[in-house]
Amino acid sequence: MNMEVRVRIPPSPTGYCHVGTARTSLLNFLFARKNSGRLILRIEDTDKERSTPLFEKDIVDSIKWLGIEWDEFYRQSERIDIYKEKLHALINSGKAYLSEEESKKEAGKITKVVRLKNPGSAVTFNDLVRGDISFDTKELGDFVIARNIDEPLYHFAVVVDDAEMRITHVIRGEDHISNTPRQILIQEAFGFERPQYAHFPLNLAQDRSKLSKRKGDVSVRSYREKGYLPEALRNYLAVIGWTPPSGKEILTLEEMINEFDLNGIHKSGSIFDIDKLRWFNRHYLLALPEVTFVSDAVTILKESILSRQLKWDDAIGNAIIPMIKERISVWQDIRDLVKGGELDFFFAEPRVEVRQIPDKKSSAQEALRHLTTLQEIINGTSPESFREPENIKSAVWEYATKEGRAAVLWPLRYSLTGKTYSPDPFVVASIIGKEATLSRIAAAISLLKTV
Repeated sequence: MNMEVRVRIPPSPTGYCHVGTARTSLLNFLFARKNSGRLILRIEDTDKERSTPLFEKDIVDSIKWLGIEWDEFYRQSERIDIYKEKLHALINSGKAYLSEEESKKEAGKITKVVRLKNPGSAVTFNDLVRGDISFDTKELGDFVIARNIDEPLYHFAVVVDDAEMRITHVIRGEDHISNTPRQILIQEAFGFERPQYAHFPLNLAQDRSKLSKRKGDVSVRSYREKGYLPEALRNYLAVIGWTPPSGKEILTLEEMINEFDLNGIHKSGSIFDIDKLRWFNRHYLLALPEVTFVSDAVTILKESILSRQLKWDDAIGNAIIPMIKERISVWQDIRDLVKGGELDFFFAEPRVEVRQIPDKKSSAQEALRHLTTLQEIINGTSPESFREPENIKSAVWEYATKEGRAAVLWPLRYSLTGKTYSPDPFVVASIIGKEATLSRIAAAISLLKTV
């Protein structure tokens, strides 16, 4: 491309940063960087009633978090004088006019809106994703471009900004296709050069409807709070509706930039698959340096354990991280494991029901005999050897094999955890230690003696 490529991210700060906004931002960023162009972040905050600094900050922070960098920054609210000047110029040229109409907000009040004189011509533009698209603009009539001489509407401000900022390509979602003919008519009224358009399909919910809050999380903020990594969400948003030439799914930011081409954008909408996003996140989670993974995991685990008023133990917390690593795809999974009580037995005495202690095929008396024998065997092991699960297994395996592994090991597992589903009992025993193991076995024996 001979001209300098200039593209824009135009979010409205009327809500938290939507994943659709994030994807639009990413595709524009990749296109700009691939073509050695410039990316403009333009906050479109002319909707005074709904726009807030809180939402603007969230959008800016979310885009930064995803590793998307812009070259220029603007706010439409700071450009009102420019819009006024352009409105006056359009009215003075006879291509727009003031029209008295009843206010939609205040019954009986007459306001003067500004309307564009629509020539009613057919508009055709070449979409870089969809090919030629045509509209008959007669049905639009003389549409409103400003609420009054001081308040331009979306279409007018966008056209002026795109021209002033020398935007060469408008890359946005297909929901904006219907806006394009109005914007082209305003461009033609001014004599502005038309940018090239590329409208990509939107992400869809599982039922192929538009992705909305009713169908699940739609804000970047939500995924960030749940502990998704920015690299994972960025990677997924890039490939959800685009096939890179290499065919790879896992791509670094540099690889995305090198491979990006609008020709690879899919023609139909892609399902926003949370399971696939979790798959991406697990890949990046496991790729973290071990020291980083352990540090972050322990921090989240400790906060979660303390929130349940359980007693935290540093040694146990660090010891169960490898076990946790096998079970999670996102940091939130740690919180969910703790919230569900699945790790309680590492930090508190388990709640044991006497009827659950024996194996299904065994009696209470048989379970009592097995636990009493295990108590004697474990009591004879050294504290040092107890730190390795294999040592504990070796000590009891001959007895368990002789008496029936299920009959022997089920009471042990349940006594230590109070769970019908739990990790290997030898691993649990090595983590909680010899003293706690013997204490829990003794408690189960006491219960069985009451039967």
